Amino acid sequence: MTRARFLIGLVIALAATQAAQAETSPQAPANKGKVLYYRNPMGLPDTSPVPKKDGMGMDYLPVYADGTEPAGTVRVTPGKLQTLGVRTAPVEEMPALAGSVQATGTIALDERRQVVVTTRAEGWVETLAVAATGDTVRRGQVMAQLYAPDLLTAEKEYLLARSLASDGHADGHADGGHGSPADLVAAALSRLRALDIPVEEIARLQRSGEAASRIPIRAPADGVVIDKPVVAGMRAGPGEPLYRIADLSTVWLVAEVAEREVGLVRPGQPAHATLAAYPGRRFDGMVDFIYPTLSRETRTARVRIILPNRDRALLADMYASVTIDTPRAGGGDGPPLVIPESAVLDGGARQTVLLDLGDGRFQPRAVHLGVRGNGKVEVRDGVRKGDRVVVGANFLIDAESNLKAALEAFTTGPAVPSDRGTSNRGTSNGGAKP
Repeated sequence: MTRARFLIGLVIALAATQAAQAETSPQAPANKGKVLYYRNPMGLPDTSPVPKKDGMGMDYLPVYADGTEPAGTVRVTPGKLQTLGVRTAPVEEMPALAGSVQATGTIALDERRQVVVTTRAEGWVETLAVAATGDTVRRGQVMAQLYAPDLLTAEKEYLLARSLASDGHADGHADGGHGSPADLVAAALSRLRALDIPVEEIARLQRSGEAASRIPIRAPADGVVIDKPVVAGMRAGPGEPLYRIADLSTVWLVAEVAEREVGLVRPGQPAHATLAAYPGRRFDGMVDFIYPTLSRETRTARVRIILPNRDRALLADMYASVTIDTPRAGGGDGPPLVIPESAVLDGGARQTVLLDLGDGRFQPRAVHLGVRGNGKVEVRDGVRKGDRVVVGANFLIDAESNLKAALEAFTTGPAVPSDRGTSNRGTSNGGAKP
């Protein structure tokens, strides 16, 4: 009797165990066809020929013979999509990528807006009207008074020639082999002009008929005195610089552009500069010239940018950070297809994006990339307009090593199931057993 009771109890226990297994193990519905294998529910490259659970107790998902998903497709439930923070963006057409080149540079005075004040005759500086570096001058303003014996002699010769011409000795005959009085007047006037006597001084001489011992030195242009070697009482020789004047309304910004980005810069492109001296303020200018030489030490090229400086805030040798706008056309005939740079998983020799197939399904897709700019990258092959790609998901960062392993499995197809219920890459989460 005891033996019969034991056998009845054993039969009941076996039946209960089989019923429990039938409730917990996923089975293939009749309308979905034959189960090919079971895959990891978290999308890891782990498969099994029989039902099993992962380390967290989650059932492996069956893959059926009919209506199978594309190789490497990852399926994520709606709840996990929100938890993982998955974000997608569409593949768009864009006429040109708005790129930029970052560089550093220094402020320099505009060489084309500088003039030197000098004299063409030897003399002595008697007085200075502009006596300090930094003084602002206007065109035609008297800067100094110069006593020059050569200028005084030239003026007296002009007055003498004019006096001879007015006394009736202008009949056209040669006078002692020195030409007519009219020719002497013209020659004397030419000498005054050759000595760079101002037009105003010549007009005064013609009106008054009196030679002056002092000649005014006038400013040839508007600007600021940036150099003043002249001092009162000094001797000034022909061609010797007395003042240097610069127009500061426009300055140069000479930027050092990296060699790999020089080909993107063109004259006429907009440029923007920021300086530590003026936080929050931006100075806008334009690329004017690319110097024809490259620095051997820094491997950078100098790019000249013109910046307006009407308030004279920009000073020579100031340090600046520069952004040059460089619109870039795509490599194809039509408008290029672009995606956010964050969508690209760059493995060095291979670039991949995760394509959103809808219903929580994501498939890796190899792409061929083109130019980049402003957070966008051109895609020349691999996607179509309107496709959506993954641009942000927390698990892409937190589990980077697992993601790389998954991508390798995606590109080679699903692993071949083994007799032990695991793939040749091993199980996830510590190798949990079914």
